Amino acid sequence: MDFYYSPGATPIDQDEAIGLIPKHITTQIQLNVWEEANIVSADRWAFRQNKRDLLQESFVRDLHRKMFDKTWLWAGTFRSSNKNIGVDSSQIAIRLHDVLANTRYQLTHKVFPADELAVRFHHQLVVVHAFANGNGRHARLMADVLIAQLGGNRFTWGQESLTEASCARDDYLTALRAADCGNPEPLMRFARA
Repeated sequence: MDFYYSPGATPIDQDEAIGLIPKHITTQIQLNVWEEANIVSADRWAFRQNKRDLLQESFVRDLHRKMFDKTWLWAGTFRSSNKNIGVDSSQIAIRLHDVLANTRYQLTHKVFPADELAVRFHHQLVVVHAFANGNGRHARLMADVLIAQLGGNRFTWGQESLTEASCARDDYLTALRAADCGNPEPLMRFARA
């Protein structure tokens, strides 16, 4: 397989690459196209889940599985290896539980306006980086579903694909780094750009 990784992307290790379901895929471009078709179906599914509590580990896993179940055997399964980003793999379940509980508390107590709450939730999912691949796309869709459940419009996330190297991807990564340092404002602006 001839996979390349855009700056900030999480490389897939050899053990994870074995889990590729469509055996005809040999390049990153083919993988991106295949994954995108899988994600479109998951997007429709996610927005039909309006009565389901998305702040549950089961929903987090189910959404990832729906996004990548035609692509990866390990879709919806927490990663077992450490990556260039994210918490130690042994801490994923604990840290994800904390993110979900904190977000539930922030919702209940109206700690942040809806947009800010959803963007902060997105950022914390990216920080945990629960899965071997697809974490940014998954976190953005989770935030979109959350803001819709709160009565808002889904985010635009720069209005272009963030899987390929681009100015929008660079802006997204810069905004994530600012959020890492405690400044969510650039990420909030990017989410609505």
